[in-house]
Amino acid sequence: MSPFLETPAAKPKEEVIRLDVSHLVTEDDTPVDNPFCEKQMRLLTHPLYASWKPGKPFVVMSNVGLYFALNSPPLVPDTLVSIDVEPPADLKPKEHRAYFTWLYGKAPDIVIEIVSNREGGELDRKKRGYAFHGVPYYVVFDPELMIQKKMLRCFKLRRAGTKTTYAEMSAQVFPGTGLGLVEWDGEFENQNDHWIRWVDDAGVLVPTGEEQAIESNLKAESASRRAENETRRAENETRRADEEARRSRLLAMKLQALGIDPATVIEE
Repeated sequence: MSPFLETPAAKPKEEVIRLDVSHLVTEDDTPVDNPFCEKQMRLLTHPLYASWKPGKPFVVMSNVGLYFALNSPPLVPDTLVSIDVEPPADLKPKEHRAYFTWLYGKAPDIVIEIVSNREGGELDRKKRGYAFHGVPYYVVFDPELMIQKKMLRCFKLRRAGTKTTYAEMSAQVFPGTGLGLVEWDGEFENQNDHWIRWVDDAGVLVPTGEEQAIESNLKAESASRRAENETRRAENETRRADEEARRSRLLAMKLQALGIDPATVIEE
């Protein structure tokens, strides 16, 4: 057989390298700071899963370890959003019980810290850490103005030579993500307070599941009212047509009684 006709040797199958994360602490049973923070975190996660449709997969996590390297301690943001990543089908295995950047293939797009005391390092240690590891957008929400003069501050990653730092943004929108943040006064889970909420790229609030259900009910009720009005109009038209037909029959009968053929009468 000619050597040119020989079947080429099959290429070895590419192996998926999995790092051993069994020694990492992904849960330490530390409670959340306080009930407000717990609700605020849920207000930042639930609406995205309930209502947001970016057209690509995403994950939103709260109070979950964020690992940038195998042997480095994690940061634990109050909320993180990562877009265009595939969430694992099974969250129970060890390698899925934290946000490991080498498995997701990227750093999160947005990280949010909620200030509950003056010891969290949101404007120094954590801010430097997220910048160093290339998180594009960093948000600090300080509802009691403990460490900053504005409740909501948003930062965008800026590269200066070999260093990466954060520059404060004038608007609370995050280009390329389809999301923004706004301060919002209202009720969430029976609690009236001052919160931060997601908006879409058109500036419209991303609704919670409850708000979406209320809106759907209102639309359904409005559609039902329109249908009822249309039915009433149709019934009124039918009644008017029946009345006109009745009057025409009476007129025809009177003309016939006078010896006049109704067909010869022309209505002006």
